[in-house]
Amino acid sequence: MSEIAAGTAHEAYAFACMRCGHGWEQAYEIEHHVDGSGNAFVVYKADGERVPSPLSTPACANCGGHVVRIMRAGRVSTVQQLLRPPQTTAGRQEAPAEMSVATAAPSAGSGSHHWQLSDLLRPFHRR
Repeated sequence: MSEIAAGTAHEAYAFACMRCGHGWEQAYEIEHHVDGSGNAFVVYKADGERVPSPLSTPACANCGGHVVRIMRAGRVSTVQQLLRPPQTTAGRQEAPAEMSVATAAPSAGSGSHHWQLSDLLRPFHRR
């Protein structure tokens, strides 16, 4: 079967597993082709390797779960930046301005709370 290239697009997506909270981002090259019969088809490539469409049935690389939220690129990296330890200034740690007192203090009687990515993405869930 012969194929004719019709163009290549570049897109990136952010993913968050609603099962384990794992988040990641991936850039794709999307090649649009037309076969010898005139039928259009699309090939997705990530890091130069052919992969299935990220929009069909994404799977979590951490737990294998299929309940994965797909978002525009940058969402996961923004949350990961907020989770990094705060910068120190002259030996003193400073909390990020975005962190509220409620998230900075451990809950009473339960020890410290382990934050999952899904906890941080909860405000983005549509109701």
